[in-house]
Amino acid sequence: LCCSLWQCLWWPGWLFVYILVLNSVVYCQIRYSVPEEMKKGSLIGNVAQDLGLDLKRLRSGRARIVTGENIQYIELNTDKGILVVNERIDREQLCGDVIPCSFSFEIILENPIELHRIMVEILDVNDHAPLFRNNYVQMEISESAVIGSRFVLESADDPDVGPNGLQKYILSTSDNFVLKQHANPDGSKFAEIILQKALDREEQPRLSFKLIAVDGGTPQRSGTVNIDITVLDINDNPPLFNQTIYRATVLENATPGTHIMTVNATDADSGSNGLVAYAFSNLKGHLADMFGIDKTTGKITVSGQIDYEKDKKFEIRVEAKDQGGLTDLSKVIIDIVDVNDNVPVINLMSFSSILSEDAPIGSTIAVFNAKDADSERNGQIKCTIGRNLPFRIESSLINYYSLVSDTFFDREKTPEYNISITAADLGSPPLSGTIKLHLTISDINDNPPLFDRLVYNAHITENNSPGMSIITVSAQDSDWNQNARISYILDETEVGGFPVSTYVSINSETGVLSAIRSFDYEQNKQLQLVVKAQDGGSPPLSSNVTVKILIQDQNDNPPQVLYPVQTGGSVVAEMVPRSADVGYLVTKVVAVDVDSGQNAWLSYKLQKATDRALFEVGLQNGEIRTIRQVTDKDTVKQRLTVIVEDNGQPSRSATVIVNVAVADSFPEVLSEFTDFPHDKEYNDNLTFYLVLALAVVSFLFITCLVVIISVKIYRWRQSRILYHSNLPVIPYYPPRYSDTLGTGTLQHVYNYEVCRTTDSRKSDCKFGGAGSQNVLIMDPSSTGTMQRIQGEKSILDEPDSPLEVRPERQPPSGPVPSPDWRCGLSGH
Repeated sequence: LCCSLWQCLWWPGWLFVYILVLNSVVYCQIRYSVPEEMKKGSLIGNVAQDLGLDLKRLRSGRARIVTGENIQYIELNTDKGILVVNERIDREQLCGDVIPCSFSFEIILENPIELHRIMVEILDVNDHAPLFRNNYVQMEISESAVIGSRFVLESADDPDVGPNGLQKYILSTSDNFVLKQHANPDGSKFAEIILQKALDREEQPRLSFKLIAVDGGTPQRSGTVNIDITVLDINDNPPLFNQTIYRATVLENATPGTHIMTVNATDADSGSNGLVAYAFSNLKGHLADMFGIDKTTGKITVSGQIDYEKDKKFEIRVEAKDQGGLTDLSKVIIDIVDVNDNVPVINLMSFSSILSEDAPIGSTIAVFNAKDADSERNGQIKCTIGRNLPFRIESSLINYYSLVSDTFFDREKTPEYNISITAADLGSPPLSGTIKLHLTISDINDNPPLFDRLVYNAHITENNSPGMSIITVSAQDSDWNQNARISYILDETEVGGFPVSTYVSINSETGVLSAIRSFDYEQNKQLQLVVKAQDGGSPPLSSNVTVKILIQDQNDNPPQVLYPVQTGGSVVAEMVPRSADVGYLVTKVVAVDVDSGQNAWLSYKLQKATDRALFEVGLQNGEIRTIRQVTDKDTVKQRLTVIVEDNGQPSRSATVIVNVAVADSFPEVLSEFTDFPHDKEYNDNLTFYLVLALAVVSFLFITCLVVIISVKIYRWRQSRILYHSNLPVIPYYPPRYSDTLGTGTLQHVYNYEVCRTTDSRKSDCKFGGAGSQNVLIMDPSSTGTMQRIQGEKSILDEPDSPLEVRPERQPPSGPVPSPDWRCGLSGH
């Protein structure tokens, strides 16, 4: 219960408690009685104790007073749970003559919502003395007034009520008059004097005495008026009204001047003594300004503003007075008819401006009351809200309403609502009042981030700078604020056995993917990674997208010459017989480029030659052929420099030196090639060669032995050279080709078997020999030569594996690309 029985008995006053639980809102009603004119801060009651509430509940529920009045007389102290006086309370100003005098307000608590009505009754104190309108009253009474004649005196006005109001009148000593008191239906008192002894103008033309009005308060207060009576000559007939009580009705919106009714009184006297004047008797303050009467005709009209909500009925005394001072009284009752002139007023007592989008149906959003000061149908109210809004209004108490949700919300579709609540009465025409509420739907994390693509494709050229931006991924989250704050995370996968985070990084805020290292197309042609977009909700939601990074080749590798092999220990020379015809195939330069595409298309050019008119190089195939008939005048030793260029931009190149011996037999070239340098330019010192030739002839036998030993040494050194070669470990296998002319030193069908490993620089090559192969191998440290004969096994004929490499595609016209090779079984 809100209040227990002993609490009702403990408080000095009347205490009533009502409990109503509706729509999760608790209602309670308490009544207090306090005297008026209490000092500000005076205690009214311990509302926490009377309602059975804990002080913590008052503070956590943000307890506050809700009132529609302009002046808030009461203040709630939530720290102590008491009600104190906030403004001076004047019962007369607040209620006037209304008994009992009270006002009410509501105390509202939230979470959960509790509504408690507090009724405060204001008790009157004797703070006003009876007061006459005039300090001096002059009366005229005819000497012919008969004993028992009544003369109404001016009434005193005491704003206090009950025992503190006007209680009685006291008349000072008078031999001619006796005082008699009367009470009106509304409780007010008036007095009249009754003539008990005939007047004698000749004996006493003037009479003076005092009328004292006394209230019943403690201490007692009083008011005095001086009355002077002038005795007139005979006028022995007073006016008489034709009705004792008059009744009339008037609309509350009647304009000034509207006729209400006409009273009528007659006097049997003639002449001036028969003339009757009409006037209101003892009208209280505001009534004197509200109604008027014509003193000659007795016509009563509206003179001020009438408000049904303040006064529903008026009782007025009308006095008819003749020229001799004789009077008669009649009562006029005026009933006020209500019109629909008050707009319903909506007072918002609680409103939650923010509602979560996952709030259940029936969540309370606002609590308000609607009041209309009109009566009957003019005061009956109906509350509505705008159409197509997901809310409804429920009534909790009379004139109290709750605005609750009627559906589930989705902030992404409708983030806010403008709600208009209209309260309309049932009058004709109806009047209405409206308040507008702005409701914001708060976000929950119910939408994951979504990428704008299913797969991202990016391109980057190899040898890029570390830190270079590659691509930007972007995701959108339809949630709001923190729930829509997206962070980008790189999923930890592996590329080539290494974590993807060692290749690229991602900016968690912008989604920019950047390279951590420089890429090498020859090692990785594509990176595929997964990026996760995660929002900042709790719990967080996320989605993934695949990013494919294609590495584009750059011309960063020069061509590499595989044949002829450039060695530093011995000289290899190709022999061309002097009978060689035009187009004789001398040898073929074989090169490879590890780049791809046009960067690997190779072209061969003759850069320098001993005799440029004797040889040419095939642009695409690197074949060195004679371009004219060989003659006896041609130099035996020919040195050709061939440059191999790729088709990149800019192009890269490699140079190879080919030594050619123009001779029909080996002795013929012995003197020319025994001292042939491999890495030096051609030496034209003729004297040196002549001396060397004589030495070779003289020591031919020794030279032959030296040549045999040199061949053995050469074979050993060739294996060591290939083992310690600094060339990158790249498998290359030249294509099979045949001499189209059917002449030359090269066999028709070449078969190459190469086995290369990534963990060793050792290369073993096997060349199938032809029956008529003429290749000179010269060792500068010896004085002899040796011809490799068909069937003799070369020092290179020691393969590590029986694999043969065949070209996968035919080179196109133009610059020859580096072919892709496949390994297969060895064969011819």
